[in-house]
This record gives sequence, structure tokens and C-alpha cells, in this order.
Amino acid sequence: MTPTADGLAQAAQKAAKKGPPPVHLWDPPFCGDLDMRIARDGTWFYNGSPIGRAPLVKLFSSILKLEDGKFFLVTPVEKVGITVEDAPFVATDFEVDNTGPDQIIRFTTHVGDQTDAGPENPIRVTRDADTGEPSPYVHIRRGLEALIDRKSFYRLVDIGTVEPHDGAEWFGLRSAGQFFPIQLAAELG
Repeated sequence: MTPTADGLAQAAQKAAKKGPPPVHLWDPPFCGDLDMRIARDGTWFYNGSPIGRAPLVKLFSSILKLEDGKFFLVTPVEKVGITVEDAPFVATDFEVDNTGPDQIIRFTTHVGDQTDAGPENPIRVTRDADTGEPSPYVHIRRGLEALIDRKSFYRLVDIGTVEPHDGAEWFGLRSAGQFFPIQLAAELG
């Protein structure tokens, strides 16, 4: 039987009734690839058309799994490959919690996931080799990351600090007692 988006959605809904689906525990047989793609901006496509129903996208995102650098939608009985152009999530906002001993940066993704940046959920920045343009990411869950959107990244820069890291001064972000370097301070203009 060929896997379908409807079949996956039904299985995911059934599994989600008991809380977040435990995809990290599921190891079903691979059933082939599905014509499903997550664009860099977080838009999900099925058979070349955008999936416009936000609850369906949220449901699919809950059964997303990363294995050996490849992305899959999994249920207890099937696993199908999908294409992810960059990161499967987009961090569209954040808030800073200063109520405890350490500042905590709490990110929210386009599908409603929240994560606190820290040792378990690091922030990292890569740079385009040709343009030098930064691409910032935050870990969300089980190896899955979110690309931090441009407006949020600019807001993060406003709360950044310069600190020593690996023998040099770095500009970066601090959350949950962890410093995340973004750029050498000497390179700042």
C-alpha cells in the first residue's frame, strides 16, 4: 500500500490523543518517499501545492523525525521520507525571561513549539560561503532545528554581549547559563 498524507494524518491524530507522539521510540519499516517538502520559509507542500491548513501542518510536524541526516514522517507502522530545504521549523518569535538567576531566551516556532535556548537546545550560526550572510538556528527537539527568522535575529543582536570564548572575544547570546558565540568581536563594524 502506498503511503498518503491522509493516512499519515489519521495515524498521527490517533497517536497524538495520548500526548506528544513518541516518534523517538518508533522504528517502523521505510515505506518510500512522499512528495512532501518543507521550504526554507517553513511552508509545507504536498504534491507541489502548499498545505494551507495550519492544524494539519502542526500535526505533521509532530511526527517528524531526523535519522542519519534525512527527514521522515513516522507513525508506529510506517516511515516515509520527505524533503526539507533547510531546517524543518522557523523560529518566528522569542521572549526573554529574566525571572531566575540566568536569562533564558524562549523561542516559538511557526507551528507553536516552544524551546528554551541552553545547553540542551543550543543556538548556532552558519555563514554563506559566498555572501557571508548569517543563518541562525536553534535546536527544538531530537535533532530538529528551527531557522531563526530575520526580525527575531535582529532583535537577538540587540540583547547580545561580548564575552571571552575559546581564547578570543566573541559577540554572542547568553541563555540558561550558556554563551552562544555568533561572531568574533574584532569583526564587528
